[in-house]
Amino acid sequence: MAATACDHLMQPVAARAVAAGEDHETKQQKSSTNQVVCFGELLVDFVPTVCGLALGDVPAFKTAPGGAPANVAVGICKLGGNAAFIGKIGDDEFGYALVKVLKKHGVETRGVRFESQARTALAFVSLRSDGEREFMFYRNPSADMLMVPGELDSELISSAGIFHYGSISLISEPCRSTHLAALKIAKEANVVLSYDPNLRLPLWSSAAAARAGIMSIWQQANIIKVSDEEVKFLTSSCSCSIPAAASDTDHVQTAAAVLHDDDDDETVLNCLWHPDLKLLLVTHGADGCRYYTPSFKGKVASLQVQAVDTTGAGDAFVAGLLSKLVQDFSLLQNEARLRQALQFANACGAITTTERGAIPALPDTHTVLRSLSSKLP
Repeated sequence: MAATACDHLMQPVAARAVAAGEDHETKQQKSSTNQVVCFGELLVDFVPTVCGLALGDVPAFKTAPGGAPANVAVGICKLGGNAAFIGKIGDDEFGYALVKVLKKHGVETRGVRFESQARTALAFVSLRSDGEREFMFYRNPSADMLMVPGELDSELISSAGIFHYGSISLISEPCRSTHLAALKIAKEANVVLSYDPNLRLPLWSSAAAARAGIMSIWQQANIIKVSDEEVKFLTSSCSCSIPAAASDTDHVQTAAAVLHDDDDDETVLNCLWHPDLKLLLVTHGADGCRYYTPSFKGKVASLQVQAVDTTGAGDAFVAGLLSKLVQDFSLLQNEARLRQALQFANACGAITTTERGAIPALPDTHTVLRSLSSKLP
């Protein structure tokens, strides 16, 4: 597969663009709406009011709605798009408050279910002075882990333009089976599948289980977004990857420095590309992103901002991109227009880091365009 991936990107651009265009034209015809349906977790983030302290030393927390798929749904709506959320929350005050937040921002909530036997998930976030985070989760189990296949809104999924999801819902049953059932519904309806693994190692039983779980559905996605840290983690056991570090923690910590080298395009393509992929994105935080399609690849710079809290930045990036892509899948065959969409997505992510919390910090289109016009180098 490795040789095939690299050889594929060296084929004449015109021939590859025609093949990709035919595929996406078909998908556009079969998608009945421009709605992005997001599946997964919706929870409450407890964000410290003071950066640079261990969780036990934080004097106070600010509560903020969160959960990566829910963040993406809200992000799309705040940008003027159309999004729905499917997931399960507790039949408790936190759960009611979260649904209220989704509705406030225009997210379709008919796919949300309530669970009386478990509480809404909570996540306590520790912020370093540079805005980077560590997480401690309360979900043993939480309501999102207990959603069953019979609770899925099949019509909502099959009518989507894009079905977006992460990997946290793959960690345990019955939610794993529910996730797989949702993928089956979307795939049979020719809905475009968007995957952001959103690695959270503390939630998995081991690093090996996390890697296997994330990769178990890799081949199904048409669009994948991963961070540079996640690429290093996922490719550490791949025969074509760069030499492994001493531990999985080392893999994650050294990722950013390693993956900025152009030579590592080969690692990304050989280990992570698959035949049904239309767009593979690797984000590099403040340094923007890389993009790979069957026809071209490149880098797009990001805005430079003073980061306060990076929670939700990746979700804002995804929301920015999907809000553009669901309106016009031909972006994937036009590099100049794709780069414009990625500039927009990068700006969404950067702006989100300037406030604490995920959903409260997600920008609207006016804010993004104003920042792009004033700050982009």
